Amino acid sequence: MEKIDHKKALKHLYQASTKKIDEVDVPALNYLMIDGLGDPNTTQAYAEAVEALFSVSYTAKFMIKKGTIGVDYSVMPLEGLWWADDMSVFTGNDKSQWKWTMMIMQPAIVTQQIIDIAIAEVAKKKKLPAIPLLRFESFTEGRCAQILHVGPFSEEGPTIERLHQHIQRHATLSGKHHEIYLSDIRKAAPDKWKTIIRQALK
Repeated sequence: MEKIDHKKALKHLYQASTKKIDEVDVPALNYLMIDGLGDPNTTQAYAEAVEALFSVSYTAKFMIKKGTIGVDYSVMPLEGLWWADDMSVFTGNDKSQWKWTMMIMQPAIVTQQIIDIAIAEVAKKKKLPAIPLLRFESFTEGRCAQILHVGPFSEEGPTIERLHQHIQRHATLSGKHHEIYLSDIRKAAPDKWKTIIRQALK
């Protein structure tokens, strides 16, 4: 059976350095997405959103692995787009007013039909409140700068500032603050957490 590791196939997008800032072109990719509002540490809706994303992503993976396509692949990491209507709230760390889109990239072999079936399967087996809020769509980020942060999310500030200063020397910030969570925070110590910080530019 063919097995695909999309993190390796797209390593320029899913690997980054703590030492230098890389600029990358992010093409149109398909994502399973869900929107929400509030502090990710305390908002029940955030936990429900993440559970729904992974439940449907893994169901789609096993459908493809066991079905006629017969391809095995690794489920991609959780990603988040973050913003606030008043960006002073965002930079001031008032997380209760943060808006977010949590998402998981889906390989090209995952179609809308497969996602629809996977959502129906999960809805039948589990009573997950966030399931009806999921959507499957293409997202094109374009030209971005990114850097790897190692450590707790609460200590990202200097890394983000470094990234923004780099962009502002050459261009202007565009789009939403983007994070890619490479570590399983349930298992890894906070000082080992690896997060790609990405920001679109123009």
